[in-house]
Amino acid sequence: MTKRAGILVAVGATVAGLVTAAPSTASAPSAAPAAPLKWKACGTKTYPALQCATVRAPLDHDNPSGRQVTLALSRIPHTARTSQGPLLVNPGGPGGSGLSMAGFVASSLPAKLAAQYDVIGFDPRGVGKSTPALDCVPKYFEPVRPDSVPDSYAAEKTARNRAASFAAACGEKHGDLLPYMDTVSAAKDLDVIRRALAAPRINYFGYSYGTYLGAVYAKLFPERVRRLVLDSVVDPDGVWYEDNLGQDHAFDARHKAFAAWVAKNDATYELGKDPAAVEAAWYRMRDAVKKHPAAGKVGPGELEDTFMPGGYYNGYWPRLAEAFAAYVNDKDQEALATAYEDFAAVDRNGDNGYSVYAAVQCRDAAWPRTWSTWRNDTWQAHRKAPFMSWNNTWYNAPCATWPVEPLEPVRVTNDAIPPALILQATDDAATPYEGGVTMSRRLKRSSLVVEQGGGNHGITLSGNDCLDAHLVDYLTDGTLPTGGGSGADAVCDALPEPKPAPATKAGANPKGKALHGLLGFRG
Repeated sequence: MTKRAGILVAVGATVAGLVTAAPSTASAPSAAPAAPLKWKACGTKTYPALQCATVRAPLDHDNPSGRQVTLALSRIPHTARTSQGPLLVNPGGPGGSGLSMAGFVASSLPAKLAAQYDVIGFDPRGVGKSTPALDCVPKYFEPVRPDSVPDSYAAEKTARNRAASFAAACGEKHGDLLPYMDTVSAAKDLDVIRRALAAPRINYFGYSYGTYLGAVYAKLFPERVRRLVLDSVVDPDGVWYEDNLGQDHAFDARHKAFAAWVAKNDATYELGKDPAAVEAAWYRMRDAVKKHPAAGKVGPGELEDTFMPGGYYNGYWPRLAEAFAAYVNDKDQEALATAYEDFAAVDRNGDNGYSVYAAVQCRDAAWPRTWSTWRNDTWQAHRKAPFMSWNNTWYNAPCATWPVEPLEPVRVTNDAIPPALILQATDDAATPYEGGVTMSRRLKRSSLVVEQGGGNHGITLSGNDCLDAHLVDYLTDGTLPTGGGSGADAVCDALPEPKPAPATKAGANPKGKALHGLLGFRG
């Protein structure tokens, strides 16, 4: 599993002298053809055919002859006689590494279809093996952090200062890069990759934030898009403050769904048959670890981080429920600490991922600069959705004092690209359903495929044959469903909920486990 930034506390200062003019959102002038890529074998045990290369791109696309960054690429090359060209794949973020995605997608598609594409993964600028890579504050998520829900003005002030210190550190350490850490620049990088691949057009398949990256690329370079697949879709009209407020309520709903599942399986977990009683037991556990962090490392913020992945993927529910029950019923602190290490502990890659996440989201669009707006909106959300509202606020709070002026979000409305395929679960927490509907309206002639009753984030190539059939049809010859009613062009039933035990095997859908290990969390 990819360990991604868990969450934290913060907000408060500014760094002078780093404000720059916004880069143009229009297509950059045609640059000189990129040098041919030099692919080298970099296979892994899981993906032995994987190849790797690098390509140089301008840090500032408005100054193509200036400073360059290096983008790390991966590839599973086509083997069929006739190629449909490159299929660029992205797992989301911003801040997610995409190098392993090439192997995953190529091995998950039917072999005959995968053989027709050069499946291309990449680390976006600032991420992973691309250089330079961002890491604003190493070990920023080191436990135990203060309670994410402030119980006094002083606690809130401490949290605000923490977030502000992160923003200031990013400015001091990466001030030369931050003006160019944004989705528009990343989208223009995709066109550098396209030129390096000597491809007149690209096919693109993105999950989560990758859907917004793909839509922005399509807006900037509509003539370069051949096929476009967007799975678990960012609401392009809410970038990024409003989208995060929407997450607060959606994740709370998924946490309640988890509690209901635990209650339904009371014979296994013995936490109560009433979903409200199970949820109350969880909040009592939260109160307990606030007073005495479990195993000295799991306080309230770490507990929220540990259970948040259950909002992304219900295949994690058995493992989380087992740790929950062990702590409540057996006073087993180590079980909770082990779950934290598995699901929420942030390693060096997570530090990098969070730094890029903050850099891109804070630069892409304006965030409130008046702290009272954040406070009032968060308390309003918290009253109805207490599971992660404050947690999510502190995760994004560096944007309140970000040292680089924000850009205007890209309006992705597009009638100049071929029809796109959009896939969305009705109960997705990370990218709520409305985002898929909005994107389908913005991209003319697109088709929306809905997973009815599905709550997972990332729904194709994860075990749902109905959804995968639409994906395969589209990538094979561009076929799209039409006319599913209720605003959808096709509807697929969600997969059954996982079984309760044993946790090592329950819900062990290997496709879902593989995909969600790559997507990570928060992205």
